[in-house]
Amino acid sequence: MKHLALSLALALVLAGCSEEQDSAGAPPDIGAGKTIAQAQCAGCHGLDGRGTAPGIPHMAAQADTYLIESLQAYKEGKRVHAALRDLTAELSIADTRNVAGYYASLPPLKDTAAMAPEKAVSPYDKGKAAAVACAGCHGEDGNSKTPGIPSLAGQQPGYFVTAVRAYLDGTRSISGKEMLRELNNVDLESLALYYASQTPARREAPAIGDPAAGEPLSARCGGCHGAHGVSHDSATPSLAGQDAQYLVSAIKAYRDRSRRHDAMLANNTDKEIADIAAFYAVQESTAAESAQMSVQDLAGKCDRCHGPDVENPTMAIPKIEGQDRDYLIKALRAYHDGKRGSSMMHRMSLPYSEAIIESVASHYASQPAR
Repeated sequence: MKHLALSLALALVLAGCSEEQDSAGAPPDIGAGKTIAQAQCAGCHGLDGRGTAPGIPHMAAQADTYLIESLQAYKEGKRVHAALRDLTAELSIADTRNVAGYYASLPPLKDTAAMAPEKAVSPYDKGKAAAVACAGCHGEDGNSKTPGIPSLAGQQPGYFVTAVRAYLDGTRSISGKEMLRELNNVDLESLALYYASQTPARREAPAIGDPAAGEPLSARCGGCHGAHGVSHDSATPSLAGQDAQYLVSAIKAYRDRSRRHDAMLANNTDKEIADIAAFYAVQESTAAESAQMSVQDLAGKCDRCHGPDVENPTMAIPKIEGQDRDYLIKALRAYHDGKRGSSMMHRMSLPYSEAIIESVASHYASQPAR
């Protein structure tokens, strides 16, 4: 009798699994999906698929394969959202398919582009506008002609951001700090990208130091700053073509511990420091960013998968034209920080700074939804 009861129980379980598997491949019940959306989703996403506040994505006409995969990701904890985790825990496979099918069946929202909060502007253009305030000291294109003032043209953007923040928090001292305080993170990164894309000018031999004597002394520096002072690491500054007086004061600051960096414990004499600075000053440098990219250029990388000419109903790729800008920013940040589990999107967004993320998000938010 016990064996019979166990067999019946197993048969019921298997039958239930079979029904779930069969329902997973069935077409969505749009009416049932609308009922679920009205009861569970409309408060945030609207019954018409329009996000009800900034940062909430629009769902209308979205790819159903993407919606199903996203809901499953929230259910499994691969994406983090407290309310969606609880909601998706209550949805069966059929419920998920039906509500995704309902939103996918809606027409695209008509006025999303007109509601975009700002026009997409390239971070390089933003940086160029911000650089006007710096030109008096550092030169119009970042090539300083004033002894003791560093050139910014061609400098590594990661280092530039770190250095400016050091001035702001008092780790480094500088006059005119108030001007820097007016920059938010996007302004600062845009400025860094603009200067990184400028071509460093060649310098004549400085009045101080001996470049030939400085070359062998620079061997210790080359491991971090690159051969002849041209860095290929965003966080490490290029020294080639830099103002010699500035280099002397910077190296002495590290030697005397008024600037702190474990790898910069220089113990050179004043003459050796002058020779090292002279050597680097006459080296030819290159721009850290090879070219300024327009917003369209940046978005072109995304269009390879998300563009209007790419239609593959079997792939879970979202439509992003006309999407809420704040939501796109949050999503790109999540991929950038590894908080969403897509290795492809993580690789694509990893090089993107906050400035580029905002520009790309603004671009797609300003496009008509489809």
